[in-house]
Amino acid sequence: MNQAKQQAESKSIPTVKLLINGEFVDSTSTEWRDIVNPATQQVLARVPFATNDEVNRIVASAKAAFHTWRKTPIGARARIFLKYQQLIRENMKELAALLTAEQGKTLPDAEGDIFRGLEVVEHAANIGNLQMGELANNVASGVDTYTLQQGLGVCAGITPFNFPAMIPLWMFPMAIACGNTFVLKPSEQDPMVTMRLVELALEAGIPPGVLNVVHGGEAVVNALCDHPDIKAISFVGSTKVGTHVYHRATLAGKRVQCMMGAKNHAIVLPDANKEQTLNSIAGAAFGAAGQRCMALSAIVLVGEANNWIPELVEKARSLKINGGTEVNTDIGPLISCAARERVEGFIASGIESGAKLELDGRNPDVPGYKDGNFVGSTIFSGVKPGMKIYDQEIFGPVLCIVSAATLDEAIEFINDNPNGNGTAIFTQSGAAARRFEEEIDVGQIGINVPIPVPVPLFSFSGSRASKLGDLGPYGKQVILFYTQTKTITARWFEDGAVTGGVNTTISLK
Repeated sequence: MNQAKQQAESKSIPTVKLLINGEFVDSTSTEWRDIVNPATQQVLARVPFATNDEVNRIVASAKAAFHTWRKTPIGARARIFLKYQQLIRENMKELAALLTAEQGKTLPDAEGDIFRGLEVVEHAANIGNLQMGELANNVASGVDTYTLQQGLGVCAGITPFNFPAMIPLWMFPMAIACGNTFVLKPSEQDPMVTMRLVELALEAGIPPGVLNVVHGGEAVVNALCDHPDIKAISFVGSTKVGTHVYHRATLAGKRVQCMMGAKNHAIVLPDANKEQTLNSIAGAAFGAAGQRCMALSAIVLVGEANNWIPELVEKARSLKINGGTEVNTDIGPLISCAARERVEGFIASGIESGAKLELDGRNPDVPGYKDGNFVGSTIFSGVKPGMKIYDQEIFGPVLCIVSAATLDEAIEFINDNPNGNGTAIFTQSGAAARRFEEEIDVGQIGINVPIPVPVPLFSFSGSRASKLGDLGPYGKQVILFYTQTKTITARWFEDGAVTGGVNTTISLK
């Protein structure tokens, strides 16, 4: 292809904008990345890696907007999010199609991605009941003490590729509802659906400067961590990047919450409902092509449940691999060619380390999508710690099977893993389930529920190596994260009244 033709084609590809002070702005950056449909390799758009000057302009816009937004009545903030949830519902099909095109997950799963974010938007619309302080009347003679929950200022969010709708919607609605302004940095791999959600947020009434968007890679992440006008950062992504963000941003004096990598386990007891359990395992392990931080990537079969492996393999083998827009597709493509190569490398390492390959998902035949980044359901049995497929997060449709003789042995095995994002048990025994929830050292627990992500009334509570920071996203914890508690102790006197003389003690009398 000659240079002139390449330039012409490049100009015909849409570009993703920055959002600065309520306006969508073309970046002046010289560094750009293609957004590629992972099922076809079609270039959908190009996204800029913002310049340092653009980062500063964006943060300055958010800082200026905070001075008026923080004084906006709480009811006015809530009504914006009531309107916003309506707009998301009305545009659900369009949003899902956009998400599938750039991320690859099936259309039903894309709608699920958006819906779980929509639940948080609905929660943000209830901010009037969430952002309330406390009051104690007459704590001493004529003295009242009460608290205020006020916005911090400019907050920032860094989001991953695997949930380009849900996770941005975890972040900016709650932060903004609490009275903050926000700078969002979506994944550079699939920012298009995020930008459409941002457009709808502006349509719902979010004022200029209250929500801003910057694009980029490591340099932009570092700029957000270092910027003195950013007060808090929320991050979801890999352990490597999350650890970097946490340490760099906390050293800069910021509040930080980082939801990171995982190795999620489920224990299967032989008394479990077999068909329901196998369906749950297959869906949680292979849905979204395994690209979920809450994916079920390891199961511990206890006792006679080890005899279920052939049936699990057949269940996994029956899942349909195809482009995400095709009807009845169960598994779409991985996000990129590099991701596919990485997952295939893990599968090869599992064979080399001595695990038994029960089902090989490499090189599936997907008619009409010969260039897609597809890996099908893959299952290993005989997996042990020390194997790369167990020790690392694969982020692909690969399930590791471990064997245990007893429930106690299975619990000990899971507790020895450093991660603590989510875990589950499948059983019909209330006593076993209670023992599991008491003894397991993992933040989020499912009982006959394979992916125990809570609804927004509760906080996402991953733990140990899966989380840095004390407070999780959404729920009650995120209100504390996005607000500063002020405690006021007040005494009022009648005109001319004098109570006692000079008091040189610390007590209130």
